[in-house]
Amino acid sequence: MSENPAGARRPASRSGTVDDDGPGGVERMLTGLLQDSHQVALEGVPSLVGEHAAKAGLHEVLIYLTDLQQTTLRLLAAHGAGAGEGAGGDPGASESLDDLRIDGTLAGRAFQEVRILSKHDADGAVEWWWVPLLDGTERLGVLRIRAKDADEHAVDAMRHLASVVALMVVSKRALSDTYARLVRTRSMHVAAEMQWTLMPPLTFVDDQVAIAAIMEPAYEVGGDAFDYAIAGDTVHLGLFDAMGHDVSAGLTACLAVAACRNNRRQGADLIATSEAIERVLIDEFGRGTRFVTAVLANLDTVTGTLTWVNRGHHPPVVIRGGRWVTTLECRPSHPMGLDLHVPITLCREQLEPGDRVMFYSDGVIEARNAEGEEFGLERFVDFVIRRTADGLPVPETLRRLVRGVLDYHDGNFQDDATVLLAEWHGSADRDMKM
Repeated sequence: MSENPAGARRPASRSGTVDDDGPGGVERMLTGLLQDSHQVALEGVPSLVGEHAAKAGLHEVLIYLTDLQQTTLRLLAAHGAGAGEGAGGDPGASESLDDLRIDGTLAGRAFQEVRILSKHDADGAVEWWWVPLLDGTERLGVLRIRAKDADEHAVDAMRHLASVVALMVVSKRALSDTYARLVRTRSMHVAAEMQWTLMPPLTFVDDQVAIAAIMEPAYEVGGDAFDYAIAGDTVHLGLFDAMGHDVSAGLTACLAVAACRNNRRQGADLIATSEAIERVLIDEFGRGTRFVTAVLANLDTVTGTLTWVNRGHHPPVVIRGGRWVTTLECRPSHPMGLDLHVPITLCREQLEPGDRVMFYSDGVIEARNAEGEEFGLERFVDFVIRRTADGLPVPETLRRLVRGVLDYHDGNFQDDATVLLAEWHGSADRDMKM
């Protein structure tokens, strides 16, 4: 796959100039993008970016977005462009630029490590720059840019451009079928369509907490769901596993998440919220017809106190100091929807700065290889510990975990596999692990 198409076109700006560098070039680029972005669909973003980026000496900008499973970077083509032709792309290039693998390419490395990387030609000159595309800390993809200059001012301009492009993509993707089609590599089941529409972003980071999640099989997931939200100094966390693996399971999980959010936002505590979820499930499906296991938790980001209730689910795990510290045992109540009147226990754990709490569904640890051996909790935790020792950020740790479980399971899951990981930083002075 070529990363340097011959004959790539240079987009011209509306003023008719290609280069308009200088102290005001970056400002003109950013203000122009912001002004013109309000009335453009996602398909118009590549051309708009190419037009305004030239004002800061940035040319032939291509926008690559990660697919749903974060294995491939896919080209967002300009409106009306064919395969292999983006903003500044060459429709006559002999090799398609549409897809770039995340593993094994320079573009993928920039995505994984969240840092700007450059590709050099045979003479050692910078040929292309690969710039991570982030919404906060959610990794959307990368930009490929040719810069007129290769100095720190150009790098700053690229970074600013990536920030604005990310905002544009995020503001337009929710209503864009083009985006949904681009980030999918195959057809999606109806249940999975519901789940992904409901889920929050896979990544969130601030100065107190880092949160990341994965959900597989991405295109066929049925009964699993995760949720998180921030309310002042409290982080709300939840992982749900509905009975079954079909559209009915998806409906059940979606209803459970919606009921959780509805009651949480009205100020209900964890016990009351889980009771309310159960009432909604029984009212809708009948007693014992459909049920959901879950762990619902609150993390106080000031004190590091984690409180949670277990509704028939696997207990969370704490990783501290690069080792498996404990399983958060808490007397479980019955799954929501069965109405068995088992008492609900509220449990507490004091976290230390840097602790990682992992919530997971049974599809992760019960995945079996060709010999019938389960992946298992110990192997699961050990994988995360080893990736932590490698210094990988939380989202990249989970991305590689999925690849590891898939490889172990010959590329297929027999059940939904979901992981929600929260790391408490403990202090605004700690370096954030995105």
